[in-house]
Amino acid sequence: MHWLYLAIAVVFEIAVAISAGKAQGFKHRGWTAATLVTGGLGTYFLSRALLAFDVGVGYALWTSLAGVGITLLGALLFGQKLTWHKAIGIALVIGGVVGLQLSSGS
Repeated sequence: MHWLYLAIAVVFEIAVAISAGKAQGFKHRGWTAATLVTGGLGTYFLSRALLAFDVGVGYALWTSLAGVGITLLGALLFGQKLTWHKAIGIALVIGGVVGLQLSSGS
């Protein structure tokens, strides 16, 4: 169940990033509200996941997976370039996440 909580937390973290970008420095109230609500929900589900994960490993998984998701969504939905440098970075992040998880024993 902790993996499901982590996955939900990652989705909300991606929503935070998208909402925060759309809020444009909290100038748009609707996007600001979306940023705050998704941030709270993401933190809630992360806290549930951290009942099973080491805090450092769980937080690293959360932020890393969300970062990869945001980068990929930026390329797919917002026309941002996905260069080979970014692809290598994504591969390194995924490798690091796998390494952290394997070393934690969760």
